[in-house]
Amino acid sequence: MKRIIAIIQARMGSSRLPGKMMMPLHGYPVIEWVVRRVHLSKLLQGVVVAIPDTRRDDILAQFVSDRLTTAIYRGPEEDVLARFMGAARQECASHVIRICADNPLVCGSEIDRLIEFYSRGNYDYAYNHIPCGNTYPDGLGAEITSMMILTQLDQKAALPGQREHVFNYIWDNPHEFRIGTCDPLDADLAHPELKLDLDTEKDYTALVKLNINPDMTAWEVVAEALKQQKVMP
Repeated sequence: MKRIIAIIQARMGSSRLPGKMMMPLHGYPVIEWVVRRVHLSKLLQGVVVAIPDTRRDDILAQFVSDRLTTAIYRGPEEDVLARFMGAARQECASHVIRICADNPLVCGSEIDRLIEFYSRGNYDYAYNHIPCGNTYPDGLGAEITSMMILTQLDQKAALPGQREHVFNYIWDNPHEFRIGTCDPLDADLAHPELKLDLDTEKDYTALVKLNINPDMTAWEVVAEALKQQKVMP
């Protein structure tokens, strides 16, 4: 039986925007946006937040556990692949959805779209979180693979960049894997020019300007982002 688990990668030690997980965004910390929006998925069997085991991340772990009542797993900060593996094993996952906590506007409907696309195809790995071979905005979707493939990555990935970024081994060796990506089912969501993730102070300022709330649909998010794009100088 499939057990599809979303693993949200989150940490306080971002080099470009330190502490962003607890930065306020329209009344809620960024991490709360991510967790709440992932829980809007209808096809997931569980959600866990994978957090580094450093002291500076204690505040993040406590907030997720106490305020968001969501499972956490703590592991190495730099060896993210090991942390990801630990979270997957803790939750007895058969398949894992990787959610980057840099995506506060991730959409449950588009996570489900990815799961359905992956389930119908013969893929080792599939994604719709970035507009690469698809027409999704940057930041609405996710990545998916099986526990079998994830275990292979853990065994094969040796370079620091392949340990720091969970699926870099796949991107470095695409000939070894069946990779799939999908377009939105609705053309109204097909706006690859939109950047909705949070990497820098500039991204944060742009998100603050949006009239958004954690329960918005993908269609509402995209419509608001397009409206804001038109009024920007």
